[in-house]
Amino acid sequence: MPAPRNPFKAAIKAGRPQMGCWLGLADPYVAEISAGAGFDWLLIDAEHAPNDLRSIISQLQVIAAFDSHPVVRPTIGEAWMIKQLLDAGAQTLLVPMVESAAQARELVQAVTYPPHGIRGVGSALARASNFSGIPDYLTTAQDEICLLVQVENCAGMEALDEILQVEGVDGVFIGPSVNRRVKRDQIAA
Repeated sequence: MPAPRNPFKAAIKAGRPQMGCWLGLADPYVAEISAGAGFDWLLIDAEHAPNDLRSIISQLQVIAAFDSHPVVRPTIGEAWMIKQLLDAGAQTLLVPMVESAAQARELVQAVTYPPHGIRGVGSALARASNFSGIPDYLTTAQDEICLLVQVENCAGMEALDEILQVEGVDGVFIGPSVNRRVKRDQIAA
């Protein structure tokens, strides 16, 4: 049995528009109401909302009963945090403040199992593998993990072409404040 299919990743690969909503209230009731509203994706925000690992897990659990796909934005792109979120069952991450291709490559390493990455091989204890209920999770998970990086400042915009070339990055989200700091012709590039 392979890792669960990631409908969000499949949709963006196919170029199908997706409609979603940001969850910033750190509450499973709100996540459940939002998931029932029919959004394609719901972003559980740990960067600018009072979410921690336990509140994220609670929201992942309630969203799982619906067709909405959870996207998790960690506080920062640290490998240890990414490993915890993936083991908790997140399949799609939006990592904030990516400023270089080197940083993007480090993030790819963090979401990838050895020998190609540094993701910890503790899936036996992980919700992601249904606590070992998915016997080939380690060999199939990578195909379903979706890594989105968020470019939010001038350094990131200057490195955007290089970031876009990093294999394993599935998408780039341009932060809304970039418009105020970067010339419009740079954004179109």
